[in-house]
Amino acid sequence: ALCSLCAGEEKRVGTRTVFVGNHPVSETEAYIAQRFCDNRIVSSKYTLWNFLPKNLFEQFRRIANFYFLIIFLVQVTVDTPTSPVTSGLPLFFVITVTAIKQGYEDWLRHRADNEVNKSTVYIIENAKRVRKESEKIKVGDVVEVQADETFPCDLILLSSCTGDGTCYVTTASLDGESNCKTHYAVRDTIALCTAESIDTLRAAIECEQPQPDLYNCVHFSFRSLGPENLLLKGATLKNTKKIYGVAVYTGMETKMALNYQGKSQKRSAVEKSINAFLIVYLFILLTKAAVCTTLKYVWQSTPYNDEPWYNQKTQKERETLKVLKMFTDFLSFMVLFNFIIPVSMYVTVEMQKFLGSFFISWDKDFYDEEINEGALVNTSDLNEELGQVDYIFTDKTGTLTENSMEFIECCIDGHKYKGASHFSVTVQQNREELFLRALCLCHTVEIKTNDAVDGPTESAELTYMSSSPDEIALVKGAKKYGFTFVGIRNGHMRVENQRKEIEEYELLHTLNFDSVRRRMSVIVKTQAGDILLFCKGADSAVFPRVQNHEIELTKAHVERNAMDGYRTLCVAFKEIAPDDYERINRQLIEAKMALQDREEKMEKVFDDIETNMNLIGATAVEDKLQDQAAETIEALHAAGLKVWVLTGDKMETAKSTCYACRLFQTSTELLELTTKTIEESERKEDRLHELLIEYRKKLLHDFPKSTRTLFFFSRAWTEHQEYGLIIDGSTLSLILNSSQDSSSNNYKSIFLQICMKCTAVLCCRMAPLQKAQIVRMVKNLKGSPITLSIGDGANDVSMILESHVGIGIKGKEGRQAARNSDYAVPKFKHLKKLLLAHGHLYYVRIAHLVQYFFYKNLCFILPQFLYQFFCGFSQQPLYDAAYLTMYNICFTSLPILAYSLLEQHINIDTLTSDPRLYMKISGNAMLQLGPFLYWTFLAAFEGTVFFFGTYFLFQTSSLEENAKVYGNWTFGTIVFTVLVFTVTLKLALDTRFWTWINHFVIWGSLAFYVFFSFFWGGIIWPFLKQQRMYFVFAQMLSSVSTWLAIVLLIFISLFPEILLIVLKNVRRRSARVRTKFILKADDDCDSHSVPYNRGL
Repeated sequence: ALCSLCAGEEKRVGTRTVFVGNHPVSETEAYIAQRFCDNRIVSSKYTLWNFLPKNLFEQFRRIANFYFLIIFLVQVTVDTPTSPVTSGLPLFFVITVTAIKQGYEDWLRHRADNEVNKSTVYIIENAKRVRKESEKIKVGDVVEVQADETFPCDLILLSSCTGDGTCYVTTASLDGESNCKTHYAVRDTIALCTAESIDTLRAAIECEQPQPDLYNCVHFSFRSLGPENLLLKGATLKNTKKIYGVAVYTGMETKMALNYQGKSQKRSAVEKSINAFLIVYLFILLTKAAVCTTLKYVWQSTPYNDEPWYNQKTQKERETLKVLKMFTDFLSFMVLFNFIIPVSMYVTVEMQKFLGSFFISWDKDFYDEEINEGALVNTSDLNEELGQVDYIFTDKTGTLTENSMEFIECCIDGHKYKGASHFSVTVQQNREELFLRALCLCHTVEIKTNDAVDGPTESAELTYMSSSPDEIALVKGAKKYGFTFVGIRNGHMRVENQRKEIEEYELLHTLNFDSVRRRMSVIVKTQAGDILLFCKGADSAVFPRVQNHEIELTKAHVERNAMDGYRTLCVAFKEIAPDDYERINRQLIEAKMALQDREEKMEKVFDDIETNMNLIGATAVEDKLQDQAAETIEALHAAGLKVWVLTGDKMETAKSTCYACRLFQTSTELLELTTKTIEESERKEDRLHELLIEYRKKLLHDFPKSTRTLFFFSRAWTEHQEYGLIIDGSTLSLILNSSQDSSSNNYKSIFLQICMKCTAVLCCRMAPLQKAQIVRMVKNLKGSPITLSIGDGANDVSMILESHVGIGIKGKEGRQAARNSDYAVPKFKHLKKLLLAHGHLYYVRIAHLVQYFFYKNLCFILPQFLYQFFCGFSQQPLYDAAYLTMYNICFTSLPILAYSLLEQHINIDTLTSDPRLYMKISGNAMLQLGPFLYWTFLAAFEGTVFFFGTYFLFQTSSLEENAKVYGNWTFGTIVFTVLVFTVTLKLALDTRFWTWINHFVIWGSLAFYVFFSFFWGGIIWPFLKQQRMYFVFAQMLSSVSTWLAIVLLIFISLFPEILLIVLKNVRRRSARVRTKFILKADDDCDSHSVPYNRGL
């Protein structure tokens, strides 16, 4: 048994003590079991008991639902002209559909939780394997996990079936990385490989309280433990038969549960337009109610109108205060006209977004055979936003490039090596071998062989695995020159040299890579007892830490390689004296043992260690451009989009890639704001200010003045000299963090003016946080441009979350970007179709849906408003209650839903082949004031035609052969029939892409209306004889003049629309003929010029 670090020691703040196997460390001390949460995972939102109140509360927070609830309550409490059913039933339908959808989604989460919580696990109790459900694991339990099983909670690895106490783990469900990672058992417990021996262990673990950080450490006995000893819930055991681990965090305190957090809600521009339209229509509603209330009391100012002989007031009505009566009348008119606000639109929009997102997932063009996956939609709320993008921010490595690295060449002490035959065997040999050993030792590459469980063997075919493709390329490069890394055994890294001899190096410490340090190091001990530190990293991170006289020769090679588009890394080493190593080892252990501020302490120690090194050389690795990346960027430019590349790479490498993918053209004039251009002056801020002013003058001189804003003006860049801007991270920091008390406080605005006038911007040497800052800065520009970020790695997550739309590439750097994105696609080339086709169509469909909903509801309510002028403002409904209720739910809902899912006003191939079409819908063009007024005036015109057309029809004293006069409900039914047919046929006129579904729902809706009217009139269902609509519809259709009037009114209502369509078609044909004539003329010119050219 091990003695406890915690025994007799005062417990630290923010820590917990876990007793292994829940056995007390000392039998003499009293053992009080601590209370920790159980191992149940709860990702669901509701329970059976709180679903109804919680869901209703959430739904009524939506302004439209709350509004209709108020209207419903008014109908119940106040004597209103319409039944509470007319607003209560649509509201109930909307609430019910939404509740069913959310309840089903939560039921799926409950089911997933139960699968995890009820899964079988094995616990070691009293030296026996005890079978339990996963939810019953307690902190301190020793758990046995077998190959290909998922860890049920966060475990500290005590031992494994391998002799060296290692195990292999995949963390695909946590960070998306599918490669195997090696984890190590606590050295003191490696030998405890059976249930009997593990049960004898008496020890305690002191660790931090639950934290979401996946990489913090714990303390066990006198050993510091890091992420290599911690097995996280959700990870899977691979290539290892069995391990034992002790549970330190369980249930909702596991790191996976703490890391689970819903992304912040993003709202599309269309949603904001809907809210603006709602406010306008609410104002129209209030105006109508106020006008009718006022005119009612003007009408009633004549005594005869106020109290006619056939409708005497009661005593109670005479005693009611006039102000109160006016208020209740105002509420009654509000209720009568409330259908102008389309409550069912929200459900239709939600269904359109939810169902529409499947078309992206189903698109076969997004399928990638290499990873055997297609596109993924993580949120369906932003489909239409894909059609409104103005700025694209893209990562370089793994997004524009393949992230498939190939070792090209290296440089050792200024000498270039390309190809195995170039290596010498003379004086330089020691330096060459030192360089190759550095490549074989300074990495975190793992070996996978055909017999991986028993460990790698020299004869087996080696497969290298790493989270970084660069490292694999470097190890393979060293292998090409005769030095082969053959794996780690018992803490010793094994290298096969050119003479086929196995060299072993004891791995003492690994100083891991991070995006701030931009380098990594290992400390190893040779068989001769020498202690060496090998370091590799970016030139900017390594050059300041080596001898100055060694830099020049290597620097020239690094810059040339970067100009060629290669990724470069510098390699350095130093010998560490035994005394120095004792000090370093002590500092590292102390930093690792720290529970508070561990990362800062580790970083300080790393900085102290990685100094006074000797530069050996540098490597050049090629990252090939992705297939069709250049064509995609050209198409995006043609669509009026501005593309910015945000990368952590060197400026030269990134610039070369930008030329290769046609972000920069050969004619593009590049403006540089980099460390190199501003360090010429002693005061960097002054030099930066000079450059900013100079660039702004140049751009303003070349670009003509425009009254348009910078944001919209940026789309006109193609007509002028193209400029590109290059800026690096340190210069960006100067701009963003400029001091407020100096003249530099306007750096940011000048910088933005320059950016707006550039065709493309390259930001290199960017930290992840700076990427997000750039996106935020552009988001806040005048005009609020829509931003899209696309990347493939964890360092891109911040900008993906910051932008309006986040796209993740399912790349080779794990799936963190894909998991945190709104949409995920396999390759960068898929962005072209996603925006130009899907985005364009989604926007057009939902914009039409929104405008159409407001249009058809204004057509619906305007005749009701006009009718009040002819019924003494008595609040008499024009339509029957059944028609009021069914209009939005049944008669007109399905055609627009089908249209909004299937419409293709332009063929998909045309949209992708002509990117300029994307500009036609930019700036939320279809939901601006102009289109909104057009739809509103069209609805006002048609509503007026419906009412007055029927009114003039009724001027005839008799409409039937038997001289029977039609009544109030017949009048309303004729208006309603014309209304339903007109708004449905209007949608049919708008439809360009007909499918059997469109035919079915459009003509089916009209047929259903006729069927329902006969049913409601007691023809089909005779039990409905008592209600006021009995035989009204059938009697109405028995009149020839009524038939004629209905057809005529429908035609008059649709005539402006038909005329517009005819004019558009004539204009389109003439444009097509003109284009053909011009092309023919060009061909004739070319054919006539051929002999002349040949003669030359």
